[in-house]
Amino acid sequence: MALGLFAPDLAPRVAFVSVVFLRLIRSIIAPVLVGVLIRAIAGSGSMANLGRLGWKSVVYFEAATTIALLLGWFTVAFWRPGDGLSLPAAETIGTEPLGLIGALENAVPTSIFDAMARGDALQIVIFCFLFGLACLSVGQKARPVVDLAGSLAEVAFRYTDYVMYLAPAAVFAAAANMVAGSSSTALEGLARFVAAAWFAQALFLVLVLGGSLIALGIPLARFARFVREPFLVGFATTSSAAALPQTLENMQRFGVHQRILGVVVPLSLSLNLNGSTIHLGMAALFVAQAAHIDLPFEQQLLILLTLKLTSKGVAGVPRANFVILAALFESFSLPMEGLAVLLGIDAAIDPVRTSVNVVSHCIAPVAVARWEGVTFQSLPDERQETAPAQE
Repeated sequence: MALGLFAPDLAPRVAFVSVVFLRLIRSIIAPVLVGVLIRAIAGSGSMANLGRLGWKSVVYFEAATTIALLLGWFTVAFWRPGDGLSLPAAETIGTEPLGLIGALENAVPTSIFDAMARGDALQIVIFCFLFGLACLSVGQKARPVVDLAGSLAEVAFRYTDYVMYLAPAAVFAAAANMVAGSSSTALEGLARFVAAAWFAQALFLVLVLGGSLIALGIPLARFARFVREPFLVGFATTSSAAALPQTLENMQRFGVHQRILGVVVPLSLSLNLNGSTIHLGMAALFVAQAAHIDLPFEQQLLILLTLKLTSKGVAGVPRANFVILAALFESFSLPMEGLAVLLGIDAAIDPVRTSVNVVSHCIAPVAVARWEGVTFQSLPDERQETAPAQE
């Protein structure tokens, strides 16, 4: 950024580093989406084995992540932190307005290979969800396909790890180029975005997650004692997976039966990423504002739908959110340069985003257990397990 402020003429000369980085990210979009989404949907069990607990969990997750996505989106719409930035606008979104019906029709792929070649994230997502559900219904016969999807996802993320070695230089180049075109207002806009991100995460944590505990009759002070350790682990490591042992142990001590934990927590790790979902909604609208792109209402709905679907299955994978955002930017003609800018400030947001993910993983089994009729107020011993609800 200093290069953009003090030597603006030199900034465009290093912009090619950011271009190379973004091209490498774009090259891995389709393998990541295909591997992650099919594994997340088909790997959740079988239709028969998912059972009542599984479906109650999914209903809770979808409600929570929808609120999270809308909260992130409207926070940026209200604060407008991207107004002071100047990202180069990408190509005009679409050749002509399709309208909502036409856009929904266009979201259904005629060929998955064509969608992958064009980087159409929404078409890829629609195919992967239907394909994953088909694998789920087939059951054990689909296991080789699910294993292949899992292997593809692991290889794709290892590829992403290699690409991320170029990230510091790409961030420097993109930020310098942006600041050169925006002056000091760019730094103010980035600072406002970081502040807005912390505000949105804290608001969700207090009002939505805390409010749900109150509505369910869960004692807040007692829950806070048990969630403190996994929260701090997530904050310090910026990894939901690192906090998983503490999440399982402390929620069992809180009173959630192992039967419920064994179903809800693995699903939550893939489908209940509220902190990440908030960030995805904020990042998409922030980049649109920075590029001075006025998104029509139908386009906003499609972006929200795409983010809602692509936010699944990326838990515990460093920088996975950026591959998701790259897919979104590619599909909706948002400037890819915004990806490198967001990567430059991610270290200031990642701890609180991961912590909200971890708290969400802790609340989910408690909420489902309460839905099953379990109570948590009458435990004389904090290490005692609550008996499972009657089937």
